[in-house]
Amino acid sequence: MPENTQYMATGRRKNSIARVRMVPGEGKIIVNSRPFESYFSRETHRLIIMQPLEAVKLPRKYDIYATLTGGGMSGQAGALRHGISRAMVKIDEALKTILKKSKFLTRDSRMRERKKYGRKRARRRFQYTKR
Repeated sequence: MPENTQYMATGRRKNSIARVRMVPGEGKIIVNSRPFESYFSRETHRLIIMQPLEAVKLPRKYDIYATLTGGGMSGQAGALRHGISRAMVKIDEALKTILKKSKFLTRDSRMRERKKYGRKRARRRFQYTKR
């Protein structure tokens, strides 16, 4: 494996897009030029991101560089998980079955419903007053 090899993938969730680049290294994760521990303050988001790495028991021999845009923290964490999973399949095609079984390669298509006119939000109505 050449030293300058890099594996790139895109992950998406809600309105978030994660552009992921995996490079041989010592296992650090950098998100938008920051360590991912400081970018994702919630422990649940950090666990979501680490799920595909733990599922395949990939040794920490790849550095992950990610650029996240759009959406909120939960969407970005899901997009990053999706992107890491897709990049890992490019590294080793044998990991595809494990990741597919865990549903890490499936793009979560659930999106925010648009606001409707005459309503407060998508479905929330204004309070009814009798008198």
